[in-house]
Amino acid sequence: MSTLDRDYSAATIAAEDSPARLELSVVMPCLNEELTVGICVEKAVRTMRELGIAGEVVIVDNGSTDRTREIAEAAGARVVRHELRGYGNALRRGFEEAQGRYILMGDADDSYDFTQLGRFVERLRGGAELVMGNRLKGEIRPGAMPWHHRWIGNPALSGLLNLIFRTGAGDCHCGLRAFTKDAYRRMNLQMPGMELASEIVIKSAKAGLRIEEIPITLHRDGRDRPPHLRSFRDGWRHLRFILMCSPLYLFLLPGMLLTVFGLAAIPVAAWAGYGVFTGAWGPNFQFTAALAAICGTHLLIFGFLAKLHSHQVDPVFADPRLNRWLRLLSVERCIGYGGCLALVAGVVGVPVLYHWWRTSEVASPASWIFAGTLFVIGIEIMFAGFLVGIMDLPKEQNRKG
Repeated sequence: MSTLDRDYSAATIAAEDSPARLELSVVMPCLNEELTVGICVEKAVRTMRELGIAGEVVIVDNGSTDRTREIAEAAGARVVRHELRGYGNALRRGFEEAQGRYILMGDADDSYDFTQLGRFVERLRGGAELVMGNRLKGEIRPGAMPWHHRWIGNPALSGLLNLIFRTGAGDCHCGLRAFTKDAYRRMNLQMPGMELASEIVIKSAKAGLRIEEIPITLHRDGRDRPPHLRSFRDGWRHLRFILMCSPLYLFLLPGMLLTVFGLAAIPVAAWAGYGVFTGAWGPNFQFTAALAAICGTHLLIFGFLAKLHSHQVDPVFADPRLNRWLRLLSVERCIGYGGCLALVAGVVGVPVLYHWWRTSEVASPASWIFAGTLFVIGIEIMFAGFLVGIMDLPKEQNRKG
């Protein structure tokens, strides 16, 4: 055993006897990284020793068929096997295995410089709970990042993530980042793939964690094969996850716009005198507006149910304001709201129906379309109240009878 291995093993054993003494766990997911994993482990172990950081390197082998495990162990790492494939799955297993007070994650392809880990630890010691590397404010070496990642994918996804969640992070998908073990527990991470990078940032922001960034250098990786990352597949997974974490942007805002537009367009077009089938703003347009309003109502209901679901299953997304909305959208109230809309629909539509019954002619198509739209929306609101009540049933046992 080399001097480096003896030093590392002694630190690890001491930490196992007294876990509070282990300050840092460096976690690297691996899948066939025999060319570079040894270099990454050696840099991390050597740097921790030079800085006097009691730590460990945890390699999560995600099903390698080469010599990744043997090389990592020889370099001083603790190797954990995890057969369930996926970047997120491997990292979450590593986070669970980590014994340090702080966790630093990074790829094992030698694109990140683990001799810089002290900068992350220093920020964590200073009170930061998540420290993000920022490649865009640092340096990207030639060939280290495809042009469409640097100028299109990463800025677009990071911009959208910041627009929705106000994280303040400029490079939301940098793979070199560190956080406290307590912050990890509060994040309640669940994602199995590359979208875990977005999940960490989103949930840190939602949990109110202190997020800081430091510029880093991204090097060209040392692989002799294509990376595991697939640009469009993984880009879509990030985008999908970002939207799924925000019912407001995915459902509620589009639903509100469609509903308001649809309901307003029908009477406005009628009052403006456009009521004939040959006109551009006549019944054909009004029927389209009715479909928009009904579709918008669907989205509003979906958005509220999505918000309620995330509120119930993930503490990070818990929203105390939702309890007030639940009182406003109880089964009884929704029946009342829907009944009022159905009553208004009757007031508007019955005269048209009576005229049709007497003359076989629809005197006011706009009134009939508007009445039908209100009636359908009213019925949907009634049954949506029952669905909200079903989802909220577990809380009934804690309420007064």
